[in-house]
Amino acid sequence: MLFKALYLQKDESGFSAEVRELPALEPGDGEVLVGVEYSTLNFKDGLAITNRSPVVRSFPMVPGIDGAGTVLASRHPDFKVGDRVLSTGANVGEVRWGCLAQQAVLPPEGMVKLPEGFSARHAMAVGTAGFTAALAVLALERHGLKPGSEVLVTGATGGVGSIALALLARAGHRVTALTGKPAEADYLRELGATEVQDRATLAAPGKPLQKELWDGVVDALGSHTLANALAQTKRHGTVAACGLAQGGDLPGTVMPFILRGVTLAGIDSVWAPRPLREAAWQRVFESLDTTLLDRITEELPLSQAPDGARALMEGKVRGRIVVRIEG
Repeated sequence: MLFKALYLQKDESGFSAEVRELPALEPGDGEVLVGVEYSTLNFKDGLAITNRSPVVRSFPMVPGIDGAGTVLASRHPDFKVGDRVLSTGANVGEVRWGCLAQQAVLPPEGMVKLPEGFSARHAMAVGTAGFTAALAVLALERHGLKPGSEVLVTGATGGVGSIALALLARAGHRVTALTGKPAEADYLRELGATEVQDRATLAAPGKPLQKELWDGVVDALGSHTLANALAQTKRHGTVAACGLAQGGDLPGTVMPFILRGVTLAGIDSVWAPRPLREAAWQRVFESLDTTLLDRITEELPLSQAPDGARALMEGKVRGRIVVRIEG
């Protein structure tokens, strides 16, 4: 039996990304075969599908670091046939074939079960981006963030930023959204932003210590934005770093750390341990209503995933893209 998948190939003749039919898969020891109903497009998927960065370790590859659907076969005791599940990270779509396909053989390390009332589509409206946002919020709380705090979210119209903003607002914080898209201010306020700030205010080199503004920060941009956010964080505040859309460099100083006791918390969404993974997803399940997820989500069929990936890499996407895996 064949299944459809977005298939990436790269050889002497060039690079291609197209939907193909492939032979049915079987799970190996400790693996789970999932019938994928929905996947999504994250930044890594965009890089892989547009061939802009060496995200994919070997070719051919089926991309898609996230997927949700039903277990078809299992060789792991935690999952059985018929379970409704989601999967994120764990090198899926990079080292091993991913979820932009009707079938995917997945490692249990990246999987959790879907609760009643939370559909595969809604799980993928969250995806790695929202999971990363939840991890960042939990990191801020572990370091003492209390309701009513002043929090900055950078890259606020993106997938991570949109869901971080929603989670923080629902936890009772005053959230400032940093964005390069001023036309999206109403969208950001709908998600819960108290203030909307132009990203240009933090995008250039700044002083190593600046006015103390933030009890916490969720940063998806890196580079000068992260350095400036650190310089503006209040004494004993925390910055959760989870992205590098502006750049992978950190052109700052140690002054925020040694003079104000600021904490820089790194967020690893790929190999988050199972207890932390389950806690982050539980926060998502409890805090995000499906109506909000529908408002921030655009749906595409698998055949249009390459177009969606290009739009994502060109900065034309607001919120999240979910990919419907046609039967």
